[in-house]
Amino acid sequence: MNRHYNVITVGESTIDAFMTLAHANTSIQLDEKNKLLSFRHGEKIDVDRYDFTIGGNATNVAVGLTRLGLKATLCSETGDDEFSIKIRNCLASERIERLLVNQTHGASNFSVIINFKGDRTIFVQDAQREHDFKLEDVTADFIYLTSLGRDWVHPYEMVLDFVTKNKATKLAFNPGSRQLHEGKEIVRKILKKSHMVFVNKEEAEMILTDKETENDERKYVEGLMAKIQKLGPRIVVLTNGKKGSHVLDDTGKFYWHGINEGRVVERTGAGDAYTSGFLAASLYGMSVPKAMKWGVHNATSVVGQIGAQAGLLRKEEMESLMGK
Repeated sequence: MNRHYNVITVGESTIDAFMTLAHANTSIQLDEKNKLLSFRHGEKIDVDRYDFTIGGNATNVAVGLTRLGLKATLCSETGDDEFSIKIRNCLASERIERLLVNQTHGASNFSVIINFKGDRTIFVQDAQREHDFKLEDVTADFIYLTSLGRDWVHPYEMVLDFVTKNKATKLAFNPGSRQLHEGKEIVRKILKKSHMVFVNKEEAEMILTDKETENDERKYVEGLMAKIQKLGPRIVVLTNGKKGSHVLDDTGKFYWHGINEGRVVERTGAGDAYTSGFLAASLYGMSVPKAMKWGVHNATSVVGQIGAQAGLLRKEEMESLMGK
């Protein structure tokens, strides 16, 4: 018997180790102008705090959707080391079924993240993965496809085949930088089948090859979105950092929403939080402006804590914020 989900997310599961450095000193120096963080080679450096969490775009979105009251599951792959136990235990604590999470021999994906003055530098170990995913005996309202490491083509083709065969399943797509660099042809095929696409400004520019010069930032962004929509997706969601977020809906109408002011501790997972908020609200049948507010509230909460998941809102918390 098929198991039905509101959303199946497809992508990476990782262990994220956060090192928060409290302040610059003789060992740590920040060149604000050139965006360079440096420290003395061979020295012992004090760490303000250390956090050990799970992450990965697909994992973050699955957790975010589940906390917002939807039935979501994750299609991913881990190693068989001690870190894989933490990943599976964290998923279990979030009540996310692990039926589509493969465990294969080798190390789990691992990232070390230096958090300094509210921004982060990420060191990523891209473990070799077969990504031999199978979407068998499952159905879904949405499948959310996002970034993967090496050998990513097979799972992308699998998702494309799944949504082609399952006409009732809508595709939400957030391509990773590796996919945009290596596989423009398959990215275009998936965009053609997508109902929603989630990108930031830089990713939108990478998708397109015929960019034009435009002095007005908003008009430039809307031009990017219009061109992406012509590639297939009905709804284009574009985040632009501190300049807010934009949506182009299936009627051709543009929307904009600014960011919420609030405490910024660390920015990892802000985009995933926005995505899970927007997608959840959409599945609940809300309007685009309300879905954007869900996304913004979720992202604001996430950047106020360390890691991509600690600040993800639960449905009752979101509804309380929306009621204000």
